[in-house]
Amino acid sequence: MRFLIVSDIHGNIAALRAVVTDAGDVDAVIFLGDAVDYGPCPVECVSWVRERAVVAVRGNHDNAVAHGEDSRCSPAYRQMAEATCVLHRRLLGPEDKTFLGRLPIETYFENDGTRFYAVHAAPTDPMFKYLPEDISDEELAQEVAPVEAEVILLGHTHLPFVRRVGGKRVINPGSVGQPKGGDPRASYALWEDGEAVLRRAAYPVEETVKTLQAQPLPEMVIEDLMRVLGTGRL
Repeated sequence: MRFLIVSDIHGNIAALRAVVTDAGDVDAVIFLGDAVDYGPCPVECVSWVRERAVVAVRGNHDNAVAHGEDSRCSPAYRQMAEATCVLHRRLLGPEDKTFLGRLPIETYFENDGTRFYAVHAAPTDPMFKYLPEDISDEELAQEVAPVEAEVILLGHTHLPFVRRVGGKRVINPGSVGQPKGGDPRASYALWEDGEAVLRRAAYPVEETVKTLQAQPLPEMVIEDLMRVLGTGRL
C-alpha cells in the first residue's frame, strides 16, 4: 500500500491541499497530530482528517483546543499558540472538538507484515517531548527501544527526517502547515514498497496569509505567524 503520512497541519488548508495534490493517489492517510492552532482554517483541516485518516493520533495542540489545556509548546511560539487556540475553540463545533479530544495519544497498526507505531511527539512522552534536532543515534535508539514495532512515526518538531537506529526506522514527515528549518514549503512523507520518502510541496502562502489577516487576532500574533509561514523560521 501507498501511505500519505502527515503531521502538524495547523489549520493551513492551502498547504494541505498542495500536499494532497503533490502526493497523488494513495491508499491510506496516516495523521500524526496537530490539525489545529496557528493557521486560519481549523474547521476545514479537522474535517479532512476526520474523512481521510485511517490512523490518527492526538497532538498537543489538538489536546489544548479539545480540552482547554496548556499546549506546552516552545516558548517562542506560546503567544501565537494561546491566541489561536482561543479562536479555534470558538470556530470548531462540539463534534470536532470531541473528535480531537478522543484521538489516542499513541497507536500500533500493521500493514503487509510490517508493524508500525504512531505518536505525535515521542514514545516516552506522546504529546509534549521535543526530540532535539541533533539527537544522537544512541539517544534516539534509547527513546524508541521500548516500542514493539519496526517503524516509528512521529512529528511535533516540524523538522523532517528518516533515520535507522537500533534495527528500527524512525520517520518524522515534518509539518504540512508550519514548516521549520528555513524551508517554507509544506513537508510530508510517503510510504511505498517498504520505504519512506520525504517530500516538499510549494503552496500559495499568500492565500494562507490573506485568510490569516482577516482573523480577529492581535496584530503582533499575525505578524509573527506570517513570518513563520514566509520563511520557515521565526
